Amino acid sequence: MIQSYDLYMPVHLVFGRGRIAELPKLIAGYGKKVLLTYGGGSVKRIGLYDKVKALLAAEGCTVFELSGIEPNPKIESVRAGVEICKKEGIDFILAIGGGSTLDCSKAIALGAKYDGDPWDLVIHRDRVKGHLPVFDVLTLAATGSDYDGGGVITNDATNEKRAVGVCFPVASILDPEYTFTVPASQTAAGSADIISHTFEQYFVSEGAMLSDGFCESMLRTVMKYAPIAIKDPTNFEARGELLAASSFGCCRLLAVGREAGAWPCHGIEHELSAWYDITHGVGLAIITPAWMRYCLKNNPAVVAPKFAQYGVNVLGLNPADGAAVNAEKAIEKTAEFFRSIGITQTLKDFGIDETHFDEMADHAMTTWFAGRPPYTFAPLGREGILEILKASL
Repeated sequence: MIQSYDLYMPVHLVFGRGRIAELPKLIAGYGKKVLLTYGGGSVKRIGLYDKVKALLAAEGCTVFELSGIEPNPKIESVRAGVEICKKEGIDFILAIGGGSTLDCSKAIALGAKYDGDPWDLVIHRDRVKGHLPVFDVLTLAATGSDYDGGGVITNDATNEKRAVGVCFPVASILDPEYTFTVPASQTAAGSADIISHTFEQYFVSEGAMLSDGFCESMLRTVMKYAPIAIKDPTNFEARGELLAASSFGCCRLLAVGREAGAWPCHGIEHELSAWYDITHGVGLAIITPAWMRYCLKNNPAVVAPKFAQYGVNVLGLNPADGAAVNAEKAIEKTAEFFRSIGITQTLKDFGIDETHFDEMADHAMTTWFAGRPPYTFAPLGREGILEILKASL
């Protein structure tokens, strides 16, 4: 039976070819001092940087810049951005690039309205008192940060990668052509991230027919178009479908009427990328099959029918084979899909061993799973986290 829910999605999504031309209309009334944030040189190589600078100049904006934002954005970049905002009296932030740049920009926007260190806002959500307006032009299909209020920030000094929020963008511009030059490896990692976002909300004990359909459509879309985009990177249809799908991964639409999930794969992967700086989507693709096998072993009565449903409705398995068989097949086909798009690594390939697994498990249980329902699909505690990590080596 469908459950009670709240859904709040205040972001203006602006999707389509050439929609960057509408940036002046979107930022009108938000001030003239802008902090432009981006990562490496890709936004300059594709011409987005010059286009944005020209549009802002035409509107009489004074532009300050923060570049070099990392793929797993660091608290140091947040602090640097906050310093600029406070010193220059920034009116709004414009992030151009992928989800990491946007996550960092959200944290900067929050920190600009706070008197203390911005890491405080990661640890103490109750200290958030507001944020600067944030706009973005997205160049990667992955995180869904363009349509949600959260972000993820890494603190290397404490080996922590944790969520920050709440800061919804005012508007997000999504032009698939700006994703044409994304390398195959990043396209694969981004696609794995979208799939994981969907799994985390789909695989719960109590679902709903409506949002089951949302989740299954998301999965079919990504699994169809990711290989096409990798093979033919300028295929507008494939890039567009992936970019559109990515927006809905974290906006809570997929969780409508469902039991709340604990997002266990994300909780475990955040520990890995905090310690080893592994690409988030790659880490998720490695962990997910191990997590699925763990769940099937520990709660088959609930897990097997759900995995079998996924196998039939998304992967095209034969329902006549039964839940037990199709659950096993669904896990293997999921692992096969990740391998087919080029994610063939194990944790060992990144120099990861068991050295810090105990610390990771302890930290995950006291932070990520604190206040979350860790048992919504299969019993998962400290020992379960360790079992999944070891199975991913």
